[in-house]
Amino acid sequence: MVAAIIFNNNQILATQRGYGKWRGWWEFPGGKIQQRESREKALMREIKEELDAEIVIDRFHATVDYNYPEFHLTMHCYLCHFLNGNYTLKEHLSARWLSADSLNTVQWLPADLNLVAELSQLMQFEKK
Repeated sequence: MVAAIIFNNNQILATQRGYGKWRGWWEFPGGKIQQRESREKALMREIKEELDAEIVIDRFHATVDYNYPEFHLTMHCYLCHFLNGNYTLKEHLSARWLSADSLNTVQWLPADLNLVAELSQLMQFEKK
């Protein structure tokens, strides 16, 4: 799996899942890597499919490993920004730009919680 941590003006885009067991929970947009696809190409494709948007991948940030009861998740996360700032929700119920102070105002998927805490500290540091 790949995920985009999309930044704009020291805020991060959070998206609310529109399907499945975790419907209504919040996550970083992204998805599965297809066979013979690089992580970066997969991320760009997934964001185009989910948000009808183009992103610029700034850099790799972290790999998250998390054990859900049904499966093990390995998610490669990249810091990104929108190429032109526009997006359209295709699969999500909602989206919000969250600052460091508001990151914990949504119900994040369990696999994202440690990453969110780390990003909050990073954003607080960059604010200073």
